[in-house]
Amino acid sequence: MTDRLEIERLLHKLYAARLRGDLDTVCQAFTDDATLQIAGASNVSPVGVKLVGVDQYRPLLGLMIKSFKLSNQTILSMMIDELKAAVHWRVRVHSKITGTTVLTELVDLVEVKSRRIASYIEFFVPCSSP
Repeated sequence: MTDRLEIERLLHKLYAARLRGDLDTVCQAFTDDATLQIAGASNVSPVGVKLVGVDQYRPLLGLMIKSFKLSNQTILSMMIDELKAAVHWRVRVHSKITGTTVLTELVDLVEVKSRRIASYIEFFVPCSSP
């Protein structure tokens, strides 16, 4: 049985690994057959992707970690209800490609199975101000 504290620890471990750029630890947080969805708007164009399974999501997560450095993360709220969680957070995203840094708001909807993330949906939008 997974309890609220275990889910909270899993999410904090995931976010810490993302901040460090630790792809292996990020991927370990997910089940091998997890669904990963990302939807949002960048300053240039909308972004939308849905991937299922480690063979699909690992390359994308690797590219994201290689391309973007996260810093100054603040978890604004975390709600956990049984095996589901919603996390509202803010982070500075530095593009290693363009050199720009953008404060970004995110909301993650997470479902846990067998103490790992089975479904992860992330919505993001750049902020105009902190």
